[in-house]
Amino acid sequence: MTRLLDNYYQRNDLVLQPGNFRSRGESMEIYPAYSDTAVRVIFFDDEIERIEEIDPVSGRAVLTKDHTGIFPAQHYVTSSDAINNAAEQIEKELADRVTELESAGKIVEAQRLKMRTKYDLEMLLEVGYCSGIENYSRFLDGREPGDAPGTLMDFFPDDSLKFIDESHMTLPQVRGMYNGDRARKEVLVEHGFRLPSCLDNRPLKWSEYEPLLKNALFISATPGDYEFAHSEQVVEQLIRPTGVTDPVVEVHPATGQVDDLLAEVRPIIEAGERVLISTLTKRSAEDLAEYMAELGIKVRYIHSELDTFERAELLRDLRLGVFAVLVGVNLLREGIDLPEVSLVAILDADREGYLRSHRSLIQMIGRAARNRAGKVILYADRITDSIDTAMKETERRRIRQISYNEEHGIIP
Repeated sequence: MTRLLDNYYQRNDLVLQPGNFRSRGESMEIYPAYSDTAVRVIFFDDEIERIEEIDPVSGRAVLTKDHTGIFPAQHYVTSSDAINNAAEQIEKELADRVTELESAGKIVEAQRLKMRTKYDLEMLLEVGYCSGIENYSRFLDGREPGDAPGTLMDFFPDDSLKFIDESHMTLPQVRGMYNGDRARKEVLVEHGFRLPSCLDNRPLKWSEYEPLLKNALFISATPGDYEFAHSEQVVEQLIRPTGVTDPVVEVHPATGQVDDLLAEVRPIIEAGERVLISTLTKRSAEDLAEYMAELGIKVRYIHSELDTFERAELLRDLRLGVFAVLVGVNLLREGIDLPEVSLVAILDADREGYLRSHRSLIQMIGRAARNRAGKVILYADRITDSIDTAMKETERRRIRQISYNEEHGIIP
């Protein structure tokens, strides 16, 4: 029991919840904070007689084990000595920061910071953790100001190979994480919600992350400039074993695009296939979906406020035929494989920008590349550089696949 308490498990003999344990007679039940099942340990005097994995609701044994491991209930677990040392440094920084705020006339901010930090210190010294303990990680880790934080990648061997999936999106996101995190926390520091040391609980800077990519494989259908500039070898994987070619791409006038879209969508629905429509804004996606629904079309719209499970359920319903048309903004790009989709319509394709760059267009065009009758309609009043690049690249890939199919007698 002492070891469990040291690892921040709480005893509760009435209700078994994640992070709790209870003891009844010769048995002890432990519900790990990270697991869907609990562990029952049955003793005979001071010896363990049996270990069972149990359903925490019914108490029914699911599996009998020879041994098991119980990890801490909290992410931050450290010794009492480290906490005491950290507390001294936190108190010193608090005193310096409060003096700085008061001298600047920010009395409310100084009082807010003092109350919040004092409460956190009391929690740390009494129970070993507090809400937002990660903001004191610099002191708990023994790092100097500005030092890089520890990450999972520290555990990888030096010769490990990193696979960067969808690298055209992943790398810019990693590059921007530090600045985004710092901008948010600087506001908290300025208004007395956190100590300045919270800025060291951060993502890696790009200059710290980039050296970790010395052995890396970038995977993307639309590689960025960084990937081409830093790759020793580029390998194209264009041929699909199914023989399905990239879709035919057509450009229709953006003027009157909704009426033209409806004329294109109806035959697809009658054939029992599906349609994806990409708009520029969430509002336009909602309005278009509402308008199409009023015309009797089974349609839904997908947006960023849906969580992962709701999104998966929406895509499942599309495949099952609960509805035939899905309208969205930026969620109809990477990672959506729907063989039932034979038409992708991209509205306002000539509006140059992030959502209509050549990489974004190629990704959206690829959503129709899972159906042998796939077709993409770009609604544009002019051919932009992005449209031209996307169409040429799609046609190049299409020709390569057709040639391969003819050479090997493959029928998609």
